[in-house]
Amino acid sequence: MPEAKMRAVEAAFGCPLIELWGMTELGGLGATQTLYGPKKHGSIGIPLPHLQARIVDSEDGQTGLAAGEVGELQIRGPVTMRGYVGNPAATADALLADGWLRTGDLARTDEDGFIFIVDRSKDLIITAGFNIYPAELERVLAEHPGVAMAAVGRVADETKGELAKAYVVARSGVTLDVADLDRHCRERLAAYKVPRLYQIVDDLPKTSTGKILRKDLFRLDT
Repeated sequence: MPEAKMRAVEAAFGCPLIELWGMTELGGLGATQTLYGPKKHGSIGIPLPHLQARIVDSEDGQTGLAAGEVGELQIRGPVTMRGYVGNPAATADALLADGWLRTGDLARTDEDGFIFIVDRSKDLIITAGFNIYPAELERVLAEHPGVAMAAVGRVADETKGELAKAYVVARSGVTLDVADLDRHCRERLAAYKVPRLYQIVDDLPKTSTGKILRKDLFRLDT
């Protein structure tokens, strides 16, 4: 959930939101914020006591990274899965020999050890050699007062390889101006991260639980 949405929900309901993270491959919960301890919007908190977490270079899957650097989140502990049933190739790709589980999530830590999920590695957009994380762009778009929902996908480009395209749903009764959305993004993002295309849509493709399906955004293209 974008931080702007979290603050709005907390203000409306008068209670704190507890952000957490988990995977089926862990049997559920892997990291969480605490109810009474310090909390940081946008962070999944810290690993549960029986788990270890590390951020490693997403290319080699082994080299540890310092706080603030983005890499793959890996988890090790007694609740990690033994493997995918009937799929040894996928198991070998996800489980390292020393017990670490490759989550496929790109993340970073801060100086206090809080973990921040940046995006899914498969959703990374590479524009002229620069990495663009759709979730970062979506958080910025969500801060626009006229935006109800936003998702960022990729489109092919002959020169730069891929470009970021924003699909935006307006709040009820609001008419969004693309030029205004672009100014909003340029004031908050590095130039190479700003979406190169915008499309105002009535809704976004979602799962039965309401999670946005980025892989299906191309079906909205006009």
